[in-house]
Amino acid sequence: MGKRIEAYVDTSALIAFVDRSDTHHPLFRRLFSEPPGIITTTLVVAEGHAWFLRRYDRTRALQFLSMIEDMKPLKVATVGAAEQAGAARLLRRYSDQDLTLTDAVGLHLMHEQNIRSCWSTDFHLGLTGVSLVTGK
Repeated sequence: MGKRIEAYVDTSALIAFVDRSDTHHPLFRRLFSEPPGIITTTLVVAEGHAWFLRRYDRTRALQFLSMIEDMKPLKVATVGAAEQAGAARLLRRYSDQDLTLTDAVGLHLMHEQNIRSCWSTDFHLGLTGVSLVTGK
């Protein structure tokens, strides 16, 4: 049996973990060194891959994917119709915010799985009251 899921991991945390120039790198390096049960989504993985592809190159983007595949105990949840519908409801609810579909899916997943902690530097992930782990 795997570890109980304790935190949702957003793209910003994964980027900060990998990118040494990120101001949050030390925090996320420490958190990922002995992580609890953590979960992310395929949309976060896609967003991270695209970030490394645009910022660096194909090699770094593929290295990011390999890191995700090797990272234990990270669970990558697929996004289906139910998750997308839940996210769409949140996008409408928070239409005054610049919330991405990826962020809204994360908020929906945290609500559905009763996850109370989010590793992210993006304040949008705290809109529903989930505690953001940003070191502040």
